[in-house]
Amino acid sequence: MPRRTALWIAFAFVHVLVAWLGFAFPNEPMGDVYRVYEPWSLQALDGRGIVGITEAWVYPQLALVPMVLAHAFAPIAGYTVGWAIFVTLVDAAAFAVLVGRATSISRRTAAWFWLAYILLLGPVGLYRLEAVTVALAIVGCLWLVGRPWAASMLLAVAAWIKVWPAALLAAAVIAVRRRGAIIGGAVVVTALTLGAVALAGGAGYAFGFVGEQTTRGLQVEAPIATPYLWGALLGRPGFSVAYSFDLLTFQVTGTAVDAVIAVMTPALALAMAAVAGLGVVKAVRGVSFAALFPPLSLALVLGFIVFNKVGSPQYLAWLVPSVVIGIVVQRRVWAGPAALALVAAALTQLVYPLLYAGILTPEPVAVTVLTLRNLVTIALFVWMVVRVARLPAPARRRQHVEVAAAEASA
Repeated sequence: MPRRTALWIAFAFVHVLVAWLGFAFPNEPMGDVYRVYEPWSLQALDGRGIVGITEAWVYPQLALVPMVLAHAFAPIAGYTVGWAIFVTLVDAAAFAVLVGRATSISRRTAAWFWLAYILLLGPVGLYRLEAVTVALAIVGCLWLVGRPWAASMLLAVAAWIKVWPAALLAAAVIAVRRRGAIIGGAVVVTALTLGAVALAGGAGYAFGFVGEQTTRGLQVEAPIATPYLWGALLGRPGFSVAYSFDLLTFQVTGTAVDAVIAVMTPALALAMAAVAGLGVVKAVRGVSFAALFPPLSLALVLGFIVFNKVGSPQYLAWLVPSVVIGIVVQRRVWAGPAALALVAAALTQLVYPLLYAGILTPEPVAVTVLTLRNLVTIALFVWMVVRVARLPAPARRRQHVEVAAAEASA
């Protein structure tokens, strides 16, 4: 069987299986689609107001676009199945760009990694907005060197759906030589988006999603929430897991939780700035795009997860584009990080949806699995930061630096 055919058969199998598991698994991992995506999009289509335009919204404004587009497939078997079909088609387009003619072993390996990751992360990765942004981000990352304008615009569109691809854009500005194209593409998309929002009368809510995120509590699966979850499990006074009806998520409470909530947003900003600064140093020293961009982008994406007050299971999908591009440009070097990412994905699916009841009413097995997942995520973050820090400057650039230093000290 031709390698390309095998990949596409596997693609179809994985997507059909994961889509079905969304209905078969407990805790309704496809629930967000019909509980929130469908009502939000129907509200806009029926002229009853547009989230992000006529009212504040937790997502950037372009997040509504895929929700509306999925209605094109709703007549087949309802909106939820329509969403799965829409995501599968978006993934297919990105998969085609990645695989090409299947002549590159690195691209084939990256494609197999992506399929394995979709399977191990499970239906939560398919039935969330992350599915759309991951596909856009993969193509954007693949095009960064050859088509920087198009790549930047794709990543910017993804960032205006869910904020996280901004980390990939930041890494691209640092690692890609044609920085003007990267910045220009993002500026064009941002200007067009904000212009459309303003023309629709939503200027006052243009950045409402920023405030919605910064005021959140500690979501139960976030790494920083782990000690509070153990406190609830061990029955410590004041430690508990409670549901927020405003944010539609479970959060933790406990000793000094308000102080921790207050410090997490500045900590996130500082961590991202520190990692970006490290990347700038390496770029100035002449480290190549192939060596710098994959670990830097993954470190920035993981920083978004490790220092975030929210730890939703679909966030683990964010790892895919950086690992895919890493495998494409340096396949052997990325075997270890790819394997660890797959472990994190598998642990995440165990946590949600399979063991989630043991998180909401803390039980030892579920809390232990979640703790392991968070530790793996933190370990991968540290690994990527260390990898960026240890990237050597090209030999010719090192010689120039040494000569300059010698002349300065003479």
